[in-house]
Amino acid sequence: MPKPTVRKGMASVQLAKEEFSKRARERFYDPSFAAVTPEIEKIIDVAWKNYTEYHKSPRTRAAGPGFSDPEFSLPIEWLEARKAIAQAEKRQKLAKSKSRILLINGSTRSDQTCPGEMSKTFRLTKVAERIIVAAKGFEVDLLDLSRLASEYGRVIYPCKACVSTAMPLCHWPCSCYPNHAMGQVNDWMAEIYPRWMAAHGVMILCPVHWYQAPSSLKLMIDRLVCADGGNPDPTLTGGKNPQRAKEVDQRMALPAPSRRTRILRHRTRRRCRRGNTQT
Repeated sequence: MPKPTVRKGMASVQLAKEEFSKRARERFYDPSFAAVTPEIEKIIDVAWKNYTEYHKSPRTRAAGPGFSDPEFSLPIEWLEARKAIAQAEKRQKLAKSKSRILLINGSTRSDQTCPGEMSKTFRLTKVAERIIVAAKGFEVDLLDLSRLASEYGRVIYPCKACVSTAMPLCHWPCSCYPNHAMGQVNDWMAEIYPRWMAAHGVMILCPVHWYQAPSSLKLMIDRLVCADGGNPDPTLTGGKNPQRAKEVDQRMALPAPSRRTRILRHRTRRRCRRGNTQT
């Protein structure tokens, strides 16, 4: 079996200290921060050190029982997210619990920030909430994605498509974030994953933005890819090691289809094309 390769060659994104410091100071643009400028400079110096040393997950502990390598260090935040998902799954399976509907407002418009008026989608979401709550045996968990644009610190980071390198590299839950070295913290998905897991049904309402789903909704949908076949054991891949992930993926690969199976697939595709031409 050939050894898999990891393709590299993209331009470096490493910042010089001057540019890093400039970007960090932009968070303190308000003149009210001037009184604590020396303290801010000290914080930026520490942040620069953590950036250059790449402190992605500064707090870890041994994975423990249930993992292929119990001694491998995993981020504490990831382990806590995993625990919350497991607890949510137990709630979802309680026979005596009400049917829980995860009701999602997929519009980013809000009256709490510009444009200063609630969206029609939010109003429809509240109508749906009233109807579901009034039904016997149902309860609602309302997830309002407009908070991404109106609430301080609310953020969903983009999916990096780890699964395209190797399926085992896509961890469940996602371990791409938080990344403290890059300042990518407060990832909302750590809270959203358990809410999906606890639901018995999901209802999504959203507007159409330029012939597509709103960007806030799409961010969440992309980050849910790990819930469908994601690897629950990051110790198998040495964390985010693409070479190891490709090797694991290669070992787990399905055998090639037989000649008879390939012929049947070809005939089926040919019939489908012929049928499409006739219609």
